[in-house]
Amino acid sequence: MADHPRSYTFFIRAVLFLSGLYCLWAVLDTQLHRFYIFQPAPLQALVREALDLYPGQSSTSLQNVIDHIVLNLTETHGTKHINTNSKEWFFNNAGGAMGAMYVIHASVTEYMIIFGTPLGTEGHSGRHTADDYFHILHGEQWAFEPGALEKEVYTPGMVHHLRRGSIKQYKMHEGCFALEYARGWIPLMLPFGTADLLTSTLDLPTLWAMVWITAREMGRNLLAGKF
Repeated sequence: MADHPRSYTFFIRAVLFLSGLYCLWAVLDTQLHRFYIFQPAPLQALVREALDLYPGQSSTSLQNVIDHIVLNLTETHGTKHINTNSKEWFFNNAGGAMGAMYVIHASVTEYMIIFGTPLGTEGHSGRHTADDYFHILHGEQWAFEPGALEKEVYTPGMVHHLRRGSIKQYKMHEGCFALEYARGWIPLMLPFGTADLLTSTLDLPTLWAMVWITAREMGRNLLAGKF
């Protein structure tokens, strides 16, 4: 009988603690915009500028487009916010889809990557705590949401905005690469990005690369005052 008051007290404290965390999260969520250093419209303009400068769908053109984007972002935001090591590519398996990615920026409230594959892939978008902007650089991306009877088609220069909390099936038809920019609560997206590696591929070196590079970039940005 003596354990009941203790259990009740623990339950009350747990509820109060979780309620406090939720209230803190709700307040911080209204202030996320204060921490953003990138904006979707200028990013889309930068992508279109790069595509105009280096037209075509060859691998050489794509590399020039990527280099132009990274160089411009570095000149604008500096190396304290931009990872310029474009050799840091690694595989990513998430939602059943597989591709390779290069992390340009990662912080608590934003991330930016180049993601794609020359082979094609498809899967579940995931339901995220961030808005996701998928700027097509090469190839096509198709998407579909429940209730739609026709697919959405995104081609180079277009941006696919997956709104926070929404989900879609997507396909990177044949070969496709994109500049992906997300803004919101980025750490809460990481379980989706690592689940397939932990439960399916068991590719521990790739998991380590993803965790290490993401944590390193988040840490660098925090030290630079970027939340």
